[in-house]
Amino acid sequence: MSHDAVSVIRTKRDGGELSDGQIDWVVDAFTRGIVADEQMSALAMAILWRGMTRRETARWTAAMIGSGSRMDFTDLPRPTVDKHSTGGVGDKITLPLAPLVAACGAAVPQLSGRGLGHTGGTLDKLESIPGWRADVTVPRMREMLADPAIGAVICAAGADLAPADKRLYALRDVTGTVESIPLIASSIMSKKIAEGTAALVLDVKVGSGAFLKTVEGARELATAMVELGRDAGVDTVALLTAMDTPLGRTAGNALEVAESVEVLAGGGPADVVELTLTLAREMVAQAGLHIDPADVLADGRAMDHWRAMIQAQGGDPDAALPVAKHTEVVRAESTGVLTGLDAMGVGIAAWRLGAGRARQGEQVQAGAGIEMHAKPGDAVVTGQPLLTLHTDTPDAFGHAAAALADAVTIESASDGKPGELVLGRIG
Repeated sequence: MSHDAVSVIRTKRDGGELSDGQIDWVVDAFTRGIVADEQMSALAMAILWRGMTRRETARWTAAMIGSGSRMDFTDLPRPTVDKHSTGGVGDKITLPLAPLVAACGAAVPQLSGRGLGHTGGTLDKLESIPGWRADVTVPRMREMLADPAIGAVICAAGADLAPADKRLYALRDVTGTVESIPLIASSIMSKKIAEGTAALVLDVKVGSGAFLKTVEGARELATAMVELGRDAGVDTVALLTAMDTPLGRTAGNALEVAESVEVLAGGGPADVVELTLTLAREMVAQAGLHIDPADVLADGRAMDHWRAMIQAQGGDPDAALPVAKHTEVVRAESTGVLTGLDAMGVGIAAWRLGAGRARQGEQVQAGAGIEMHAKPGDAVVTGQPLLTLHTDTPDAFGHAAAALADAVTIESASDGKPGELVLGRIG
């Protein structure tokens, strides 16, 4: 049966279900340039309004995977497991987590991205390490994953991995259709399933600094992604985690790398350590391994794997990290308890300082970002340093300060404790 773009758009516009044939055709035709951008934009808007059933979403995801190649690591001598975060502020968890889980005996093929807007990108962070390269060939990935001294790779996805998603994502970004749950779920899961991992842990962020602001929205997305993974034969679980306050005490690129190394060395902020170990335990269990990641972190094995992984990608784990040329301190305006440090405000400020980008392809500053000297629940006194802003472009300080104007809340007293980090589990 022959298909055409207008009839596919009309079907969804009028609330109908797309057939498997319609989905396969439109994704393939869009990838090959037969369906025009404006037609796919119209279809994306119809999907945003009308939604998709579980069957439609699974088929759409399969068609996105089918637009390119699919990696296969089933022949590796160790079980594969990966993690994906929907993105937040100060979310450097991938950096200590991948080598930790590798040190526990799993292979971790972590395909990561670059930051956009207020959320930082894992590759931007790692690229602040002198010499480190994000591009790794599939044969080299296989070598690193099979090597018992490395076992993990964090790199950019190749151009032939779900190319339909790359094209569609760029369109959704400029047509106001990013928020569609089926399209978000299929975008994330098409790349993760194509990556060839046997198991997957999803970290779905909830709160002011997250893409999803409510637990209900996060639960809906997490459920859709867990279903897609399981339908495709990937053992998938999801955790809903809090993102009203930034993770750790840094937001930036080199600043977050330094904090991640602290965690691997047995220190680091309690929230980063807690979430790293929580996700590691989920991943280790899915890989069928019987070992406590806390022991592996404590005895230095995770650090050994980090150093080996960085070196294998051209980086120097002993090199000094870049430092911004200019700093400015934000001080407490009153005495009391810091009850709020808004993740979105901090994320936007870090972006304005040069740690993030407004458009794909823009350069970021390795040393830019924010250090947080106090977190919610801490007592503070007037004049005490709360934040240090880092940038190479001092003109940015005013713009960053504007983003932070309502981000800090100090009250005379607080009976509340910092909230839970893990808000729920699905699967």
